[in-house]
Amino acid sequence: MILQGNEDLRVRKTIRGIKSAFEALICEKDYEKITVKDLCDRAQINKKTFYHYYETLDALLAELQGELAEDYLNRIKGYALPEDLDKVNREFLLYSAAQGLAYEKITCSGAYHAIRDEMIAGVTDAGWSGSKKYQQLPDYQKQLLMSFVNNAVLTAYRLWVEDGKTIPLDEVIEQTNRLVLGGVNGFFAP
Repeated sequence: MILQGNEDLRVRKTIRGIKSAFEALICEKDYEKITVKDLCDRAQINKKTFYHYYETLDALLAELQGELAEDYLNRIKGYALPEDLDKVNREFLLYSAAQGLAYEKITCSGAYHAIRDEMIAGVTDAGWSGSKKYQQLPDYQKQLLMSFVNNAVLTAYRLWVEDGKTIPLDEVIEQTNRLVLGGVNGFFAP
């Protein structure tokens, strides 16, 4: 349940408790091993309370992903693509680096593949929908371009996390942009 700010204090505390418990469980185990019972025990609520706010754990995960995507989209709102792709990539990596362990697990773990793909699709649509260059491409070329960009940037982030974040983030951003911008600029070259 996305809080609007006008809910009763008890409702806000319950939702925050559910989300906090869920994020803690994500950090501890793979998604497919998390149960509603685990979550309820951690949040100190009963199952009926959980189901009052969420139909399933997938719905809770989708809400969490939606909130993360919305926060990122707000950061890149004024950018035009592909012209500002370097800034968009920079914002993604800075945003990702500022998130916690639960975000890292969702972004890097194979257990979250399906829901992560939905989030990426939403971000891609929002980010590239205003690009005339992109809109003029046939569907195959759109899919090819987005697969390249998304996979390159996500792989850079994942490798940085797996390496223990030993490389300075600015260096990761620079290397990622060199790779991605070279490919995208070459793709759109006449």
